[in-house]
Amino acid sequence: MNRVVLIKYGELTTKKGNRKFFINTLYNNIKKKMSGLDVSISRDISRMYIEFNDNDLDTVLEKLNLVFGIHTYQVAYKIDSDIELIKETARTIMHEKTGTFKVATKRSDKKFPIESIEFSRQIGGVVLKDNSNLSVDVHNPNTTLDIEILERYTYLYTDKYYGLGGYPLGVQSKGMLMLSGGIDSPVAGFLALKRGVKLEAVYFEAIPHTSLEARKKVIDLTKKLCKYSDSMKLHIVPFTKIQEAIYKECNPEYCITIMRRMMYRIMEKLAKRNKGLVIINGESIGQVASQTLTSMSVINSVTNMPVIRPVACLDKLEIIDIAKKIDTYDISILPFEDCCTIFVPKHPVINPNLGECLLNETMFDYETLIDETVDNVLTLNITSEEDKEFENLL
Repeated sequence: MNRVVLIKYGELTTKKGNRKFFINTLYNNIKKKMSGLDVSISRDISRMYIEFNDNDLDTVLEKLNLVFGIHTYQVAYKIDSDIELIKETARTIMHEKTGTFKVATKRSDKKFPIESIEFSRQIGGVVLKDNSNLSVDVHNPNTTLDIEILERYTYLYTDKYYGLGGYPLGVQSKGMLMLSGGIDSPVAGFLALKRGVKLEAVYFEAIPHTSLEARKKVIDLTKKLCKYSDSMKLHIVPFTKIQEAIYKECNPEYCITIMRRMMYRIMEKLAKRNKGLVIINGESIGQVASQTLTSMSVINSVTNMPVIRPVACLDKLEIIDIAKKIDTYDISILPFEDCCTIFVPKHPVINPNLGECLLNETMFDYETLIDETVDNVLTLNITSEEDKEFENLL
């Protein structure tokens, strides 16, 4: 008996005319993840199959848990569609099981001589005869033995694992992620990746007001996101001159609003330079002064580029829960401030007036500063692997 990993697509099956493109993208992503392993991957319109070396099973499953586009997967026994062989395999699989069970047969090959319900009864009888520690419960069993009968092969399995879901990475175009050192933006990046969006990250720093430790946080957070995408560009924006000008020349209550407006202007320029179609960030409605609906509207008015906020309607505890699951939380809470948390005024405006913003922005030559800033962006190519290349930058 050979074992295979049987992958089911879930949401991908709704794509109709684009289904082949989505499946091929998923296939290529899995193939890339399995690089270096002795596996054989095949696919059809509804399933994907991975044949593997038994010693590599744990590694194969671990890598599948990092691939978007997989709804569920099972480790199944693959055998010829022979009645006696199916019965013997079912007996072997269920031999050490205890408690209650049921058999669920799906007969895709209608030439198979026994109908699904009757075959489930027969297999159940074989299992009960071999194992006195089991009893049948068709409504709420401890174990379900699934049998899928195809024309040539039959697959038997008992355990179902849930994948990440979503769309395969790469079925959408590129987005530019505003990645701070906080909790929210890495989660936003993860959720964007889950919808198939390729990402490049952008980090605004204000040396010497922000530290190299804060930069390292963002590099480490990018590495965590790279587990799902292999590699990602990180653009480090030297924001010091702009931020100092804002806090020197502008109404203190409006400094955060003006700062965010400058960031959006820079994001748009970087997106156009790097062929990104959208800006993505970790804003959550009402969480801080710059994330009220009024603030978002005033800040957003500087760009016509779409801004996607994946965590906008999640509360903080929901965001933290995801951050822990994707292993970014412990990095995000390290006590190194980014440029969004320094110079915070005592009373930042929560309902800013657009006219007041425009007036404040006449107080300094922000266009020249933005052009200079964009021209001096440092771009790193980050992978999930440990890399000493960046040690001289920290």
